[in-house]
Amino acid sequence: MGLLQDKKVVVLGVANEKSIAWAIARLFREQGAELFLTYSGEAIEKRVRPLADSINADVASCNVNSDEEISTLMDKIKLCWGGLDILIHSVAFADKEELKGNILSTTRQGFANALDTSAYSFIGLLKAAQPLMAGRGGSALAMTYYGAEKVFPNYNVMGVAKAALEASVRYLAAGMGTDGVRVNAISAGPIKTLAAVGVAGFNQILSTVEERAPLHRNITQDEIAKSALYLCSDLASGVTGEIHYVDAGYNVTGI
Repeated sequence: MGLLQDKKVVVLGVANEKSIAWAIARLFREQGAELFLTYSGEAIEKRVRPLADSINADVASCNVNSDEEISTLMDKIKLCWGGLDILIHSVAFADKEELKGNILSTTRQGFANALDTSAYSFIGLLKAAQPLMAGRGGSALAMTYYGAEKVFPNYNVMGVAKAALEASVRYLAAGMGTDGVRVNAISAGPIKTLAAVGVAGFNQILSTVEERAPLHRNITQDEIAKSALYLCSDLASGVTGEIHYVDAGYNVTGI
């Protein structure tokens, strides 16, 4: 029996085999969970479907910027499972041009897009999922980054979006708590994913973390997945509203 035996899980944000969301999905499946993986767009679908097939997971389209598509996803989950135990949100977006220079280069539209995709989508998803999750003792988990708290070169509007996401986690923990649903986030150290490489100077961030973090290395997708397993299982039954760092200890350093 796995830690998530027969749990119903939807994972948003798998882009390819290097995605944090994919590492989480794979481990959750090993621990007995049943899964829905989502995609947005034909290009992502072509990468997600073979991965889903490899772990016997269902797939569904979901553009998180659309309330209609979110509602359609929840309807499919209700039809297939009748309820939902765990929701994994590993979705973020900012235009590549906004991730250069400094925050003053942010456009009004770029700001709106980044906040909608990276922060509001978590609220929108849980609003739609609430009837499916209530009373099942499940959890929701988002992915964030230390750039929400400290200034990192070129992170700009994404740092603002992640700060909004982290505040949302705390408010959602209160909002979903009466339904017995826990809401947390993992603040992951830098990893070479499809999203991360869009940040100018990303390799410099990797080398700095390796030099200064207490463990003197960067982390892996599998390490994030293991913490996700803890937070979404009964092992963390009393934990909600938390930002859990998986960054080789980098966040505790000063200079």
